[in-house]
Amino acid sequence: MNDRRHDSHPSLRPFRVAALALAALVVLSLGFAMVPAEKPAPAVPSFSEQARAAALTDALELRAAGQGLTADGAVDSTTVDAVVTLLTIQARALQSPSPEAGAQGSGSPSPASATPAKGAAEVVQALAASGRARIRDASEADGGLARLLAGTGTAQLLAAGRLAAAAGLPAPQGTAPLPDADASGAAASASPCVAPPATAAAPESTGSGAPAGARQALAAVTVAEQQAIYAYQAALPRLAPAEAGPASEFLGQHKGLAASAEARFRRACGVPVPQQPGYILDGGFLAAPVAGLGRIEASTLAAYGDAVALTQGQDRAWALGALESTAVRAARWGADPGPVPGLILDVGQLPALRGGESATASPTPS
Repeated sequence: MNDRRHDSHPSLRPFRVAALALAALVVLSLGFAMVPAEKPAPAVPSFSEQARAAALTDALELRAAGQGLTADGAVDSTTVDAVVTLLTIQARALQSPSPEAGAQGSGSPSPASATPAKGAAEVVQALAASGRARIRDASEADGGLARLLAGTGTAQLLAAGRLAAAAGLPAPQGTAPLPDADASGAAASASPCVAPPATAAAPESTGSGAPAGARQALAAVTVAEQQAIYAYQAALPRLAPAEAGPASEFLGQHKGLAASAEARFRRACGVPVPQQPGYILDGGFLAAPVAGLGRIEASTLAAYGDAVALTQGQDRAWALGALESTAVRAARWGADPGPVPGLILDVGQLPALRGGESATASPTPS
């Protein structure tokens, strides 16, 4: 007996096939959706971000080394505490808004991130090396961060000198190089002016020569240097012989810097800054000229900080050296250049160190 079964509804067969195919497609798609997609490789941080991360790493490691010196008691605690406070403020300023940002890469590595410093001599050398690395990175970093790095490095170089003196050690090499104050090289290094403005009233234009921001910064430096020259000339007759010698030398530096700034400004298509017949000095300047000169030098730092941020190439290199020498002169007269010379910081508005006051950073790959 033939028990072969026949499809009682042959017209429905195509629909059944389509339903089975659709079910199989749904199962496959669900399977693919459950397989996690491969995460894209993280973007390579920019040079500026790498430089910031390296500066933060060094600041935190140097801070920890300074705290170790305080515990040892081998160096005057007042000096060491001041260095630790400086590095704490700098680390807070160097933190990225995003905890994950800049976790990879590094700018210029320094021994501070390679070998933990323990003794006073090691800390001094590592602090100076970090300062030089920050200034080196500032020559290539983006504007605002370049100013932060330049001020951070300058303050670290000054701190290395103070710590060395407190520990009875020789000052590290290269902690206070002075810029070439001669204006002779300014014309060759600055961008040539293609179409200088006809009159002082002509609007600033970024179409020729250097950008307007760079011209404004160089003009501000020129005015600041002219004011410093006037202040030194007023102070010199009132200084004791021991102070008159350095003041006379510093006056010569300011004259050279003013000439160089003015030459660079002209080459950037700027209208020449007129020389004022005089400047108003604060009421206590003549009564206490040493302190007054310190205030003048400290007030000039902001102009050089702007020049670092707004210029490039040789103009920025010149501004970096001038920023450092100005901070050195300010400290010579007893003024505080601040934790980041050239940048006005409201320390109370800085974020706290992530992980608490004892936070440390993992070494940045070199």
